[in-house]
Amino acid sequence: MAFLDYCWQFLITHFSDFQLATFGSFIIHESVFFLSGLPSICFERTGLFSKYKIQRKNNTPDAQEKCILRLVLYHVCVNLPVMIFSYPVFRWMGLKTSLPLPHWYVILSQVIFYFILEDFVFYWGHRVLHTKWLYKHVHSVHHEYATPFGLTSEYAHPAEILFLGFATIVGPALTGPHLFTLWLWMVLRVLETVEAHCGYHFPWSLSNFLPIYGGAEFHDFHHRVLYTKSGNYSSTFTYMDRIFGTDGDYRKQKALQSQEGKSL
Repeated sequence: MAFLDYCWQFLITHFSDFQLATFGSFIIHESVFFLSGLPSICFERTGLFSKYKIQRKNNTPDAQEKCILRLVLYHVCVNLPVMIFSYPVFRWMGLKTSLPLPHWYVILSQVIFYFILEDFVFYWGHRVLHTKWLYKHVHSVHHEYATPFGLTSEYAHPAEILFLGFATIVGPALTGPHLFTLWLWMVLRVLETVEAHCGYHFPWSLSNFLPIYGGAEFHDFHHRVLYTKSGNYSSTFTYMDRIFGTDGDYRKQKALQSQEGKSL
């Protein structure tokens, strides 16, 4: 913790709260997002880990490049301005940057709360986006990629970025966390959504060890079927879909695959 405190002291000494909360958050987001999302493109192009790929179809290099270029545009023109203009709101809600850093149990409890609340809000927002008009005019952009790869996790219509982005920030806005906690939450949320869109189900995937975690296999089903029957609307966990019966087709498919596996 001493080293972490030293690093944090350096940041708050050399940069203003505004710079850290806006441009610092943007740099961290972009770094984590692209570093975690680019490998799935490499896997598709080289065939590496092909036996773990959920779908046989690959995206063309042109489709991958289109995604990257649009993402850069959306991040600079939408995400960054949102971070800048939302800064006063977070300050008003109690965002802190000073030392000491919060205790680990405070950080852990807040991050768990954010995941649960985000998943609940995202589920209902996502279901709304699958209504006929909103899907056609907004959410269909995200579904241009029926075979998702990591970077498609944030490929969406600007209106959707703002709409579903609310699910990510509502938890921190309610609790007024330390900026360190906010950064950790952002990193974990980015890693989770990139993994859910990566298109690969590995033996070490978290969904193999945590039953209520959705992961790539759960969300991949959502992308490859008709929007009216896709289900699997949750972002992180599976219990909301189970409670409201929106994972029925997915569970039927899993049952069939299990039976086929036993018969071989």
